[in-house]
Amino acid sequence: MPTATLTEDAINVELNWFSEVLAVRLQLFFNEPCVYRSSLDIPAPEYTDMDSPFSKFIILHQFRQQQRLLLILSLVPMLKPELLDPLFQKDPSTGRIYTAFGVVQGARYSGLLPTLETYCFIIGAANPGFRAAVLKSVHSDQSLFKRNYLSIDTPMPGDPPLSAVISPSPELLSWVFHDEEYAPVFSASFPAKKITTRQTWADLILEDKVKQQVDEISTWIEHGQALHSDWGLGNKIKPGHRSLFHGPSGTGKTLTATLIGMQHNMDVFRVDLSMVVSKYIGETEKNLSQIFDQAENRNWVLFFDEADALFGKRTNIKDAHDRFANQEISYLLQRVEDYNGLVILATNFKTNIDEAFARRFQSVINFPMPKAGEREQLWRKMLPDKMNLEPGINLAEIARSYELSGGSIINVVQYCALMALKRKSDTIALADITEGIKREFGKAGKAM
Repeated sequence: MPTATLTEDAINVELNWFSEVLAVRLQLFFNEPCVYRSSLDIPAPEYTDMDSPFSKFIILHQFRQQQRLLLILSLVPMLKPELLDPLFQKDPSTGRIYTAFGVVQGARYSGLLPTLETYCFIIGAANPGFRAAVLKSVHSDQSLFKRNYLSIDTPMPGDPPLSAVISPSPELLSWVFHDEEYAPVFSASFPAKKITTRQTWADLILEDKVKQQVDEISTWIEHGQALHSDWGLGNKIKPGHRSLFHGPSGTGKTLTATLIGMQHNMDVFRVDLSMVVSKYIGETEKNLSQIFDQAENRNWVLFFDEADALFGKRTNIKDAHDRFANQEISYLLQRVEDYNGLVILATNFKTNIDEAFARRFQSVINFPMPKAGEREQLWRKMLPDKMNLEPGINLAEIARSYELSGGSIINVVQYCALMALKRKSDTIALADITEGIKREFGKAGKAM
């Protein structure tokens, strides 16, 4: 049994093992003399030291032999494509590559690409029962595909499912080469940005009732798995948790979502709806699918800000555009319900959200405008420690007199600080506070 030592590269050991397995399988296929009865008689290498990202990945996951073969098969075209060259043999009776090998050539890549059919060939899954079992295993919850380590393309219409090409996912490559979790880059294929904050829960001023409802989301994160498995509710309730945050702009919806993720070591991705929503039929669903497909089983929080732009009310069908718009909402409803993680929708106006979504939220949390006492706390927290207040400024009176959200207050503080710096002063003037508040009221179309 091959064993990787500290001085050996684990990936090369794995590739050599794969090469030996493939050679044995070809000997058996062509009825050549062979000391083995099956390609699976060759044991997988054992890694005793986590000296490389690859060996660490294998040791921590304790993959079975067939899973190991599937993993390394997906990596061969990238790491050592010549290992698949023995499969470039033509059947004399047809003049084509043996159908049983299942390999294909890419559009621009001259080497061979493995498919599920190739995997079936290597492990010797020749009879219909074995082949059906392979196809079923691909879609099981514990498969390498469901765990986002491997991906398969969509076969052409009319092609059998096992003709799908196997490839390593970005997450697998990140783990086996860099020993770190994959973080997707914001792009047209992934229109969502990871959001973080340097603020803490102490910087967020919320009503006690709101805090209690937010804590319930944390309770689900901590005990949701037990609810499904230990308590036997997995076949009665949908996976995941869905929450709707509603309330005026600047009341802490985005910050709350970000802090929930940071508290539980979960990445929070804010979906850019401007890149998701498309006027072209089917494009919105495609863009959303790319997000949900990558997020599945990755313990991410998906945050949809200004969600009514995407999850708005369905309309009476007057033309084809209305029909397809309603289909988009139905598709969204299905993907949100099926997502096994945390989805948070935020909107300034709850009434704009389609009722079909509202009924399916586990929590609906109202973020109201802060009251006078809360506004005073916000003023005191947001004013820089280095800045002094002009004599006569009464923060309690300002908080009572002007109804502002936390977001508006920080805008006023920023304006006042800039004006002080412009005067080369460390003192915030009452006139600047008044002007800053006037500007915020003007944004909202309100008189001072």
